[in-house]
Amino acid sequence: MTDPSLAPSAAASLTGVGTEAGAPPRWYSHTYNRPTLYRLAASMAWLPRPARLAFARAVGQAARRLVPAERAVVRSTLEIMTGATGARLDELTAGVFRDFAMCFSDLVTTNRQPPRRLIAHVSQAQGAERLAGLTGGMISLTAHVGNWEMAGRLLAHRSARTTHVVVAEEEVRALERWVRRDGDGVRFVARTAPTVSLQLVAALRRGEVVAVQGDRALGTRGDTLVPFFGRPAPFPRGPFVLARALRVPLVPAFCMLGPDYRYSVTVPAPLTVEPGDEDDALRTWVGLLEATIRRHPTQWFNFFDIWNPLRA
Repeated sequence: MTDPSLAPSAAASLTGVGTEAGAPPRWYSHTYNRPTLYRLAASMAWLPRPARLAFARAVGQAARRLVPAERAVVRSTLEIMTGATGARLDELTAGVFRDFAMCFSDLVTTNRQPPRRLIAHVSQAQGAERLAGLTGGMISLTAHVGNWEMAGRLLAHRSARTTHVVVAEEEVRALERWVRRDGDGVRFVARTAPTVSLQLVAALRRGEVVAVQGDRALGTRGDTLVPFFGRPAPFPRGPFVLARALRVPLVPAFCMLGPDYRYSVTVPAPLTVEPGDEDDALRTWVGLLEATIRRHPTQWFNFFDIWNPLRA
């Protein structure tokens, strides 16, 4: 029997609070985390969605020329992941900025619509029926692929349970009005909040959902190296430690933009983490993430070196 008193420390490993930290990961300083860009995206909300996405595609194509360092990282990452070179690699690189701009536009506009309207933008939901058999708390595990926030909102709607989304502190507080709007069963929880570990444990014990992104290292001793496209990369181990400590399932979920500009939601089989199996479960998750990225290489929105994520 797992000692329930260990649960708060397990939650701390998920958030990084109270653990020995290294240098902050580079992704904390994304170029696009600027109020001006969010304000521009929000100002396009009045346009019909096809016109708005067309505008976003144009902005994305132009924007990649303004961020040469991130463009170089994206290009290098795609080369490792796909083996593409030359014109094909250039095409894929441009595709990342194009697809990111469209998902970013939906993040600020479409994602804020009521769940019944969100569903109109979903073409299929493979595996969503698996949620019906899960009656207790669960950890929803997603990544920075496609429209990850829509995945969380749709999960909250489908499971009819409050979903607590663990997020990093924004460098610019003005962004909160666009990216941390509670409602429709979704509540955002700052990873650095003093009582965050207790909040997450209490939510899971109430049978609610905790949603985390499992593709970016926290820069703490909870990070674990896992083979990723043939090279070791650090991934957060915390979600798997917490799932084992509280005996709750991990539910992977992805929400990808299709060629018809509608989203396809995929919910693979839940992962059950037994004592001592945390690393195996982490490797299974990384395998699912890698397979998803192989199918949608331009929808993994990663603008730093995943294999060497910390500043020197």
